[in-house]
Amino acid sequence: MLKLSGAAAGYRPGRLVVRELDIAVEPGRLVTLIGANGVGKSTTMRAAIGQLRLGAGSRHLDDRDVTRWSAAKMLRAGVALVPEGRGILSGLTVAENIHLGGFTLRSKAERDEQYAKVLELFPRLAERLEVSAGLLSGGEQQMLAIGRALMSRPRYLLLDEPSMGLAPRIVEQLAELFCELRDASGLGILLVEQNAAMALAIADQAHVMEHGTITHSGDPGELNSDDRVRRAYLGA
Repeated sequence: MLKLSGAAAGYRPGRLVVRELDIAVEPGRLVTLIGANGVGKSTTMRAAIGQLRLGAGSRHLDDRDVTRWSAAKMLRAGVALVPEGRGILSGLTVAENIHLGGFTLRSKAERDEQYAKVLELFPRLAERLEVSAGLLSGGEQQMLAIGRALMSRPRYLLLDEPSMGLAPRIVEQLAELFCELRDASGLGILLVEQNAAMALAIADQAHVMEHGTITHSGDPGELNSDDRVRRAYLGA
């Protein structure tokens, strides 16, 4: 289990963006965090993977206290992030971008095996391996960002606004992919999304964030029926 307990984090000393966070992701479960722009969702993700030092609270991975671990150490332990904006290297080819994600794997055999799995999962990328990543469509770039993260063989995958700027058809395909990764691979997934309808439709557990704190938590179906949540995030 990847868990934040009573966690607080920010970017400047004494200037916390998020506080009193209690959020956990178990293997084979998809947890979503929804909320408006600027409420601290991306900050929560960075705190979860060790990019930000916690100002309070703790971070645990399985039975270990990993509060002081760096992002690099978290990645080697099986926690990978697909950042908002994708973060691909546009000047490199598709193949080069994917291979970069496998640097934590010790042997060439492991890297080759995982590379084959990524290409099987994303046949469109397999067709465009020598194409510059900057020439891909938005949907293809998002697939590339996810494929690169999967190269590290994560046990927990954190996805920050993966549907941003994508056509509805591509969003549906991504939702199906996330369910497949959870169900077939047993990944624990933390999904930050502004597309609340999509996120609530596929999640096992949901949290709503406002002003740096989680204000609602529970079954996605129940939150989907909550009038306040529907008015704020579902356009009802």
